[in-house]
Amino acid sequence: MGGGPEIGDEEPRSSHARKDRSTSCDLRPAVIPMKLCNTCDKAFDQVNWQCPYCLYEPEKVEGHLALAPHVAKEDKRFKAESFSSLAKLEVRNFWFRSRNRLLIWAIHQYFPKAESLLEIGCGTGFVLSGIREAFPKLILSGGEIHPEGLTFAAERLPGVELFQMDGRRIPFREEFDVIGAFDVLEHIKEDEEVLSQMYQATRKGGGIMMTVPHHPFLWSPVDDFAHHVRRYKTQELRDKVERAGFSVVRLTSFVCFLLPLVALTRFKKRLTRDESDPKDDYFKMSSLTNSAFERILDAERTLIHAGFSFPAGASMLIVARRN
Repeated sequence: MGGGPEIGDEEPRSSHARKDRSTSCDLRPAVIPMKLCNTCDKAFDQVNWQCPYCLYEPEKVEGHLALAPHVAKEDKRFKAESFSSLAKLEVRNFWFRSRNRLLIWAIHQYFPKAESLLEIGCGTGFVLSGIREAFPKLILSGGEIHPEGLTFAAERLPGVELFQMDGRRIPFREEFDVIGAFDVLEHIKEDEEVLSQMYQATRKGGGIMMTVPHHPFLWSPVDDFAHHVRRYKTQELRDKVERAGFSVVRLTSFVCFLLPLVALTRFKKRLTRDESDPKDDYFKMSSLTNSAFERILDAERTLIHAGFSFPAGASMLIVARRN
């Protein structure tokens, strides 16, 4: 469903498994994946993070490599207890569980030979844990701006490389087969900077996968609570991804069959100026309702698997390749 080479047409160029490509039949010059120094901006190719040019070495925060510690200190929107609540919610809530299944399918469909994946904004590690279960040979990395989130991610992902990182400054060049950002881009004002950085860090023939909230008309106190900067229009997201240099191979909404209910709930909150905690909508949902919604999204995903792209829904999935 879309052009561009598949991952695996060339040997992987992950820093975790670098290979000599001098005997390759590909006549294009090999580009060695690089780390980028956050201080002097120079690229280097070595296992550790000490820059050989300026000798800067990132500090550790909460036991994890901190590549942008000043940004974490400046961003006061999220509190440590938010990650604790999120970790409990993700395991049982229909939306998080269904989104994981959709993402796993998308990797199977569009990047079946990928060998490395970076998730930007990995939070508590729920998505990466699902991907690792489905793809045990995939080399995973996770970046999160808030080190508190990495504490939960480390519990779910022993052995996975996790680091504190700002998505607006990804310190890699042509390093990963796939980069994912799942309900992250809507939190960042400079979203096109993030997309440009994702392009820089993705290897040729690789690509990106993202999910974002769809339709600005659905804006409600739920978005304020989640610290969203925007909800996306379809063409807006496509244009921004293509301006970054990617070719879109799949774009579809999801949470489509539930859209009327979502819209009704959101409009009610706006009209009544409902000041109740928005997360109660999820935590106080009965197990029967949660199970019914999950089955509805399962049916929706079956149609997406079959090639149908929904034009409207509460969320949107986009898959794009770097040519």
